[in-house]
Amino acid sequence: MNAAAAAVPLDGTAFQELERSFSGRLVRSGDLAYDEARKIWNGSISKFPALIAYCTGVADVVAALRCAANTGLPVAVRSGGHSFPGQSLCEGGLVIDLSEMNGIRVDPENRTVRAQAGVLLGALDRETQHFGMAVPSGIVTHTGLAGLTLGGGIGWLMRKYGLTVDQLLSVDMVTADGTFVTASEAREPELFWAVRGAGSNFGVVTEFEFRLNPVGPTVVAGPILWPMEEAPSVLRFYRDWITDVPDELTTVVVHRKAPPLAAIPPELHGTPVVAVICCYAGDVEAGEEVLRPLRAFGKPLLDLCAPKPFVQHQSMFDPSFRPGWWYYFRACDIDRLTDEVIDITAERSLRIASPLSTCVIFQLGGAVARVGEDETAVGGRGTGHTFNINGNRETAGGFAEERQWVRDTWSALEPYHAGVYVNFLMDEGAERVQQAYGAGKLRRLRELKRRYDPANVFRSNQNIAPAG
Repeated sequence: MNAAAAAVPLDGTAFQELERSFSGRLVRSGDLAYDEARKIWNGSISKFPALIAYCTGVADVVAALRCAANTGLPVAVRSGGHSFPGQSLCEGGLVIDLSEMNGIRVDPENRTVRAQAGVLLGALDRETQHFGMAVPSGIVTHTGLAGLTLGGGIGWLMRKYGLTVDQLLSVDMVTADGTFVTASEAREPELFWAVRGAGSNFGVVTEFEFRLNPVGPTVVAGPILWPMEEAPSVLRFYRDWITDVPDELTTVVVHRKAPPLAAIPPELHGTPVVAVICCYAGDVEAGEEVLRPLRAFGKPLLDLCAPKPFVQHQSMFDPSFRPGWWYYFRACDIDRLTDEVIDITAERSLRIASPLSTCVIFQLGGAVARVGEDETAVGGRGTGHTFNINGNRETAGGFAEERQWVRDTWSALEPYHAGVYVNFLMDEGAERVQQAYGAGKLRRLRELKRRYDPANVFRSNQNIAPAG
């Protein structure tokens, strides 16, 4: 038993009251299920909470918060458990686990969907695509919907329809004092503003209501691969080509060693490549025409871009981000792929050692940028690209070297940083949180934090401290 977890007074009146009022599972340090229960997606994170409370509904969330208040336990909230820095766990505290709250209800007539906080992206896509619709979301299907949404939500449909938060119609949530509230444009509008980009700081969201958008079910999507040595010329062509592509197209550039997937010929496995991965969410013939210049550039090693079901494309990154592997990320926003940025990216990517490490560049713009900077708490809407530099290993072996490669690459790009996407932050401190939101938004968020969570109960996150 970990000493921090063992030291917490779990046998007092407050815990007994929780046992009587709680309908879900309670897992404590020392229980047979404990070691499995404390695992999260990032295998490099190992924390020992005192108690993990698997909630089945709002009443359980309220009861867990009451127990934490009565015992002084720190609180973390876990839905999909995909938090890169492990903020969905807390040392010696109480984890409010929402994974068993995973209901989804599609209203095809009104083009909306209600999804509980434990829903994963793949389950949401499956239900909504049955009706030919989707919520723009992330790029790995076992990501939790809640964490992704509350930080913004970038993915394959964002240039056409916007971020995940841009689809939000309302949220049900429990605030720090145990109050249940519904926030929307009409009800609690200031809280609703804050939830859309900084939501984990303001309460436990138990259910989301989203607007649905027509998608597919067939999209033109997939990667086109070139040798990584050609990355400077590929990126220069790509930079110029994307200046006038339609919003239906979202692209992601990936530098990595070609993975050993069935769709990739064995002779290319492990070869350093630069890939432009496309998703054209519109008319198939129009998409083929838009992609024609990219596919004709140079001599690609492999072209896997083709019409396919949207849900198939959504899962393409899953084999590269398996639960339990060791992950370290650093990220930055960059306004434009200048020659200097391209050359640094290409040179640093040639140093990738691990078959799992990547340097990823997300194309922004389109509908993302058409939402006003101050309409939601999300920052950096006018940015051209988001970089996510990943140093990954299956186990601890070689992880320190990959982490150093990430840090060095991030530092080499530092003169060109223009902010950071909050969902890609590790545990990097208050200054980086301010870079994610900007000074003006952060002041507004801190005032709201003082109103809704003055004791900073919800601090196991990219934390916004209460004003004053």
